[in-house]
Amino acid sequence: MATQSTYSPNKIQPICQCNSKGRENHTVVADMDETLLIHRSSFPYFALVAFDVGGILRLLLLLLASPLAWFLHNFVSQSAGLKVLIFVTFAGVKVSDIESAANAILPKHYSEDLHPETWRVLSSCARKYVVTMSPRIMVEPFLKKYLGVDLVLGTEIMSWKGIAMGFVAGSGVLVGKEKGVALVKAFESSSSVPDIGIGGRGTDISFMNLCKEKYIVPWKPGIRPVKPDELPNPVIFHDGRLVQTPTPFVTLLIILWFPIAVPLSIVRVFLGSLCSVSQFYYIVQLLGCQIKVKGTPPPNPVRHPQQKGFAIVCSHRNVLDPLFVSAVLRHRPTTCVTYSVSKFTEFVAIVRTCRLTRDRSKDAKLIRDILEQGRDLVVCPEGTTCREPYLLRFSSLFAELTDRILPVAVSLKVSMFHGSTVRGHKWLDIFFFLMNPSPVYEITFLDMLSPEQTCSSGKSSYEVANNVQEMIAKALKFKCTNLTRKDKYRMLAGTDGLVREKPGARSS
Repeated sequence: MATQSTYSPNKIQPICQCNSKGRENHTVVADMDETLLIHRSSFPYFALVAFDVGGILRLLLLLLASPLAWFLHNFVSQSAGLKVLIFVTFAGVKVSDIESAANAILPKHYSEDLHPETWRVLSSCARKYVVTMSPRIMVEPFLKKYLGVDLVLGTEIMSWKGIAMGFVAGSGVLVGKEKGVALVKAFESSSSVPDIGIGGRGTDISFMNLCKEKYIVPWKPGIRPVKPDELPNPVIFHDGRLVQTPTPFVTLLIILWFPIAVPLSIVRVFLGSLCSVSQFYYIVQLLGCQIKVKGTPPPNPVRHPQQKGFAIVCSHRNVLDPLFVSAVLRHRPTTCVTYSVSKFTEFVAIVRTCRLTRDRSKDAKLIRDILEQGRDLVVCPEGTTCREPYLLRFSSLFAELTDRILPVAVSLKVSMFHGSTVRGHKWLDIFFFLMNPSPVYEITFLDMLSPEQTCSSGKSSYEVANNVQEMIAKALKFKCTNLTRKDKYRMLAGTDGLVREKPGARSS
């Protein structure tokens, strides 16, 4: 690539004047901070990593250090402020843990902060390059996996024997002239130069002058980010415990609430575990958990010796889904089948639970025996939870074993903490869910399937399962997918999710 002095800067225009049509063979280089992303602070993304790798104490340290980082960023240098955030977040942490958080947690929050004009241009070009002062280890998984970026040039961090030291490596933070230097190195073996350069501040001129066209992204309040489902690869699966993007104010609220949330969740768990299912419905609401019921629950059964139970087929949002559905049914005897949950969850469960083996013939016999006993079976055929408005592929086993099928649409709302995890401790799922100030369960009972909608009419079990999935998705206004439990675990943890027999480390 030609040196920086070869190209005299042309007029820099606002991004709205960039024509995105006919760019199929063009190369674009965009800054990430304040350009590809709308918000100007990188604190929230460091906070997400800090809480994941170090818990509430590291998050507190990061919040206490943020005023110093802000002062250095604004009155000394951008690099000095960023070095403070990097040190507090990364020092002493396994590099593999940082990579895991960047892959499983940050894409969700980055995807909700994309600038629509920058993305319009970036997505129209064949070759995409991003330069950023943020640590490359944090941003690269999102940019490559979800936006199709070809190359990411960012700040590198120092490590020793797989442990991050909290310092930056190489030439330091990639800011100002360093961005131009990094871009020259990236293109040194190429005879061409980038067609489009997009920046968000004056310090981006160093790399923008290497491009044929230069555009600036002016900051304006009230910009609406790109809708996540408009991305080429929408973020369907994500991990981490924090619900909201932790701005400094949100982080302060989380830290202040945490000492209250922990004892509150313990009280909720153990009071709930000491009552009956019918009492649980009232007690849990007295403790601040709301239950909203829509549709008409089936009436209390008048059992006959030969009458089989219902298969109550639910969408899966949390490990407590079967319990809350059973609590709404109250006087109907129910059994919940699970693929694998923590032993603690089974211990505190106040409804009968049966563990499936993932051996189809054995599981079929187990389910058939439960139904023939006249007990209703609460089953979540997705096999795992999904936080986003999507339904995973339904297992068809339930449709093979009964024609008495009742679809139930389950959704929940939480404000601070997610009650599910792929990479964390499964036994804490219940506690984190109940650490929310006022979690809301919404349970919608749909119409029972008619004989014409079941296998008794000649339909295959897959057709029945797909139909139930579509019914529940329509009620929730979700989208159906063919994704499975294995897809989720491979994407977030790099495993098939089949955790071996280890106490407290079972997959959901």
